[in-house]
This record gives sequence, C-alpha cells and structure tokens, in this order.
Amino acid sequence: MFNLVTLDGLFAGTSGEIDWHNVDDEFHEFARAQLDSADGLLFGRVTYQLMASYWPTPDAAAQAPAIATRMNSISKIVVSRILASVDWSNSRLIKQDIQQEISNLKRQPGKDLLLLGSADLASTLTKLRLIDEYRIMVNPVVLGKGQPLFKNVNQKVAFKLLSTRVFHSGNVLLCYELA
Repeated sequence: MFNLVTLDGLFAGTSGEIDWHNVDDEFHEFARAQLDSADGLLFGRVTYQLMASYWPTPDAAAQAPAIATRMNSISKIVVSRILASVDWSNSRLIKQDIQQEISNLKRQPGKDLLLLGSADLASTLTKLRLIDEYRIMVNPVVLGKGQPLFKNVNQKVAFKLLSTRVFHSGNVLLCYELA
C-alpha cells in the first residue's frame, strides 16, 4: 500500500482535496520505481475514478509521460460494490468476496500488487491483514481537519518499521509491515 498523509495523519481534506500533495521530480522518480516493481494496481472506487479521469489525458502525458504510460498499460483491479463496470484500459472489477479475491491475487506469481490511495479499501484490507507492506509518505503540512487514512480501523494494529527515506522536498517515506 502506498499513501500520502499530512503530519496530522490525514489522507485528504474534508471534501477529499489532495492539493497539498508535495510532489517534485524526486517524487516522480520514486513513483516510477514503484510502478515498475508491480504487475498490477489495486484501487477503491473513488481513487479509481480520480485516476481514470486523469492518467489517460493529454495533460497527464505531457506532465509525467513515463508515469502516464505505465498507469495506462498496467493491470488495474477495482474493488467496488457501486460501480457496474470499469473502462480504463486493463481494468477489471471485484464486486464481492473481497477477502477471497485479494487472497487469490496475492498467491499469483509475479511482481507486487500495489494499492494506491483508496483509504477505505486500505482500512478494510488492514482489518483483514491482507497488506504485506505499508508505504506511507508524510508530507510536511497540517490540514487541521479532513479524512484520516485509517478511519475505519477500530482496534489497535501494531507495525514494525522496515525503512525510512527522507526526500529533498521534506517528505518522509515510512515503510512498515504488520508486527
């Protein structure tokens, strides 16, 4: 799982805004490396719709051509009970039996399956203990109010720190696994 959060642990502002994301060339290099380490992406409905509305556009291709190419070509799995279909290239929909479907995907040979954004899905998969590694990038900003990353996790979950990385922008990447 990869997510950006604020210093006060928020995933998005009160209306879902993410205009506080601190991204630069170093971040884009990191993002490309993450995408190259994966065979597929996993999304919840909201993040899928956001990504599908941006990455296939000429603006995305102009601003981040390597990432846009990879985002549009990689396999995408969308978990949603609301969507009837998904139409972004190489996307498929999981509507039920999330635990079984994700468990089956994890047993497949190949590279990583990378969960991007999708805080509600991340909370669900955390409760099901289906995330192997948590990559949380803390941005040097406080929003004061908004949406927490793990808003639906109602019990203590302990983690073991795997690594850290400080970016020139002030972002700090924290990598964890479940303890």
